[in-house]
Amino acid sequence: MAGTHVFGEIIDGEVYKYYADGEWKTSASGKSVSIINPTTRKPQFKVQACTQEEVNKVMEAAKVAQKLWARTPLWKRAELLHKAAAILKEHKSPIAECLVKEIAKPARDAVTEVVRSGDLVSYTAEEGVRVLGEGKFLVSDSFPGNERSKYCLSSKIPLGVVLAIPPFNYPVNLAVSKIAPALIAGNALVLKPPTQGAVAALHMIHCFHLAGFPKGLISAVTGKGSEIGDFLTMHPGVNCISFTGGDTGIAISKKAGMIPLQMELGGKDACIVLEDADLDLVAANIVKGGYSYRSILIFISCGNLEEVSTDFICWRLYSARFKFCLPFVHHSGQRCTAVKVVLIMDSIADVVIEKVKAKMAKLTVGPPEENCDITPVVTESSANFIEDLVMDAKEKGATFCQEYHREGNLIWPLLLDHVRPDMRIAWEEPFGPVLPVIRITNVEEGIHHCNASNFGLQGCIFTRDINKAIMISDAMETGTVQINSAPARGPDHFPFQGLKESGIGSQGITNSINMMTKIKSTVINLPSASYTIG
Repeated sequence: MAGTHVFGEIIDGEVYKYYADGEWKTSASGKSVSIINPTTRKPQFKVQACTQEEVNKVMEAAKVAQKLWARTPLWKRAELLHKAAAILKEHKSPIAECLVKEIAKPARDAVTEVVRSGDLVSYTAEEGVRVLGEGKFLVSDSFPGNERSKYCLSSKIPLGVVLAIPPFNYPVNLAVSKIAPALIAGNALVLKPPTQGAVAALHMIHCFHLAGFPKGLISAVTGKGSEIGDFLTMHPGVNCISFTGGDTGIAISKKAGMIPLQMELGGKDACIVLEDADLDLVAANIVKGGYSYRSILIFISCGNLEEVSTDFICWRLYSARFKFCLPFVHHSGQRCTAVKVVLIMDSIADVVIEKVKAKMAKLTVGPPEENCDITPVVTESSANFIEDLVMDAKEKGATFCQEYHREGNLIWPLLLDHVRPDMRIAWEEPFGPVLPVIRITNVEEGIHHCNASNFGLQGCIFTRDINKAIMISDAMETGTVQINSAPARGPDHFPFQGLKESGIGSQGITNSINMMTKIKSTVINLPSASYTIG
């Protein structure tokens, strides 16, 4: 289905085209980049290897298109975004098929990502009309020593050209979370998709093309990072960079120059479990947060907790015109907001671990086409890195709650007990279905370990005492703390940010719109002070 029917024009033979100046094009390089299917470990797709000169042309076209787009009324920008969202959801199946083959995302989960992306685009259109439709009016006499002789009018204006670089694990959703805010704010957008996930991203871009956005406003360039990566991020035509990924973001931040940066660079999300916690809830969230793609919706009624497994949660937000769907999906632990380390009181550790093991035994392992809970990690090098962490823990005496098993890129879910701080997995992000457990004797130990990490994305606390939870949350050096739930990004209008090496700035729909604008002020100077008498 991918690359056929409505998407036929985005592919040339076996190689997918890149998108520039409103057209799908073949690179003058004559070269392509192969995309390996994580399940079969064989080449699945090919994309263009764009040249630096082609990047230059994209930037020139973006600059011209942005000037015209900035003069487009807000309602018209929103109208086109709503249209793109509808087209995206209409063609969810072929895009989801790409996600299955490129990143081994379970089929059901892949469809959910596309639907969620459409909802995100629609919500951004609604929010942008309101956020950008308001300005500020200030008078001068509120500051000491001034009469009311100056009126200041301030509003938000676009930055120019935004470079969006999403990660492999959500190449559609985390692309539109950058694209939609940039466009509603009046910017042009250049997308550099990840290699794994590029074809799904190109299908998504075609939905924006079909919606009728102006030529040159949106571009998507593919190619080798070694050839166009630095050239893109250091290009003088780029006025803002929104990046989600890993250590590469640190290098980008050092090279980018004086432009706004929005970055989410990973995490080592800690789960602190206190003795008074609901242990069944803890076990369910450890499995949900560390391994499984299926969601758990918690209903609270008369003080009782009831777990309901579901594919996604529909939230009615902001406008009766649409539903906002939030899937809490976990792709074999390949999420920045997955539980990465469990810090549990020693007195309850044995009980919780047995409960977790029982739930882990029910996880299905296999190909994404069969909607298995655990599917192959994205590349062989990723699987090798995870295995290195596991072997280091084994050599240093960690307790294996299951036998370690790997076939190609497919790694069976593994829980490691009695992990110590001298083990690499206590600090490094495996980005796979392996979860370490560190036993603690007091909450201060848990907070100390959390804060000693170079990362600071999210964390979570399990306790029945809300006062303790708030105190611990305040002490944790993370961008977000979840109380009695596993870490999660979303709903997509919630602020999402990291401290330390986990990122720069804040995401979330409203924050992203604001970040992709700057303030413009006009001051009216009156010949004399003027006061409204009333």
